[in-house]
Amino acid sequence: MVHPPSTPAPIGRIGDRFEVDITDLGHDGQGVGRWQERVVFVPGALPEERVAVVVRRVQRRHLEAELQAVVVASPLRRRPPCILAERCGGCSLQHWQDGPQALWKEQLVVQALRRIGGLDCAVEPLIAPATTLGYRNRATIPLERREGDGQLRAGYYRRGSHRIVNLNRCPVLDPRIDALIAPLKADLEASDWPVDVHLEQEGGLRHLALRVGHHSGEILITLISSHDELDGLEDIAAHWLERWPQVVGVCLNLQPLATNTLMGPDTRVLAGRGFVRERFAGIALSIAPDTFFQVNTLQAERLVPLLLEAFGPLEGQELVDAYCGIGTFSLPLAAAGARVLGLENHLASVEQARANAVANGLNRASFEQAEVGANLVERLSAIDGVLLDPPRKGLPALLCAAIGAEPPATVAYLSCNPATLARDLALLTAEGRLAVQRVQPIDFFPQTSHVECLAVLKRI
Repeated sequence: MVHPPSTPAPIGRIGDRFEVDITDLGHDGQGVGRWQERVVFVPGALPEERVAVVVRRVQRRHLEAELQAVVVASPLRRRPPCILAERCGGCSLQHWQDGPQALWKEQLVVQALRRIGGLDCAVEPLIAPATTLGYRNRATIPLERREGDGQLRAGYYRRGSHRIVNLNRCPVLDPRIDALIAPLKADLEASDWPVDVHLEQEGGLRHLALRVGHHSGEILITLISSHDELDGLEDIAAHWLERWPQVVGVCLNLQPLATNTLMGPDTRVLAGRGFVRERFAGIALSIAPDTFFQVNTLQAERLVPLLLEAFGPLEGQELVDAYCGIGTFSLPLAAAGARVLGLENHLASVEQARANAVANGLNRASFEQAEVGANLVERLSAIDGVLLDPPRKGLPALLCAAIGAEPPATVAYLSCNPATLARDLALLTAEGRLAVQRVQPIDFFPQTSHVECLAVLKRI
């Protein structure tokens, strides 16, 4: 009797347990090893370690595993500064010493440029921050009530899930907003307001947002909710304003939609004012709760002289700041002598940028709400330089092609994603009319796998 050939057992199944040697880190900071010819990703593991793991997810090309124990530890491993680091998904590298983190981020940029962009340009040493904790000037913290006793919980999500890791402190936050988390949680719990971050029931509070001016010390508290049916809201806002002199305003933002956009278009001032004042690179800024500002103020300020150098003598130059936000970089460029047009599709940011220009007496800076790509393409032939600061997904391919075909003298590209930066630099230089002059990594996000990068291109 002829028996059919047996089907080989799958290599790697959910629940499998084994030990694996870690040889590298993935772009999200997870350990990378190989087991039975399959790549294995292990969050929390480091190169030069042997770890015990259990498989949690099986993909076509790799396995995703959970760290169970460190069998042989890396000499560069350390005790994380945060007691919740192993569970919270907010930071992925707290268990690694600061120096190796910085070197790895630098290499992350080099590898992305080579593998994705096919570029062999020199990369400058990473600009590391003076401090790797207490640097974040804002936080947006999900809220929920625990099933059963209804206790309020606030915290970031466990890695790869929507389960909140409850916290009262977060060491990467500016200490002035970090100190407010626990008392604000206590007041919100006492309020008995509905809390429904994922809009699974009848809605209610969704997030607690905090923002601080690093130099000014002013703090803004914003509650994000799906509705405003919260009894005593103005009373508690007035109480917070009186309780903490550094708090200059309390706001309510309404986000009734179940989307990835944390804030909705409607923000109301409940007490005080709806913005913090800040001093950035010698420029006075007002920053609202729903407008973007770089999360690491000191590191962002270190970019300004690099931009001034990149664009050369600025007196009389015509520049465009694409994706300009509230004018964070437009205004220092204008103060140095350039005429700058900021383009941004977010109306609240444009209005804030205009107000910031007036406050600083910078009539050389103007701002327009526009679809950035189409508006920029129309202006390429008439400008001397452009600053590109797109979101994480990078630039549209058609915009890269248009800039590459008709480039201004200088293109400065500020990116928070080495992969999309590498892709876009390849497109920008494809016509042979632009050349990469400088690539400068700068660490805005210590303890995480994220790295910011400034690329400077010159017309050939």
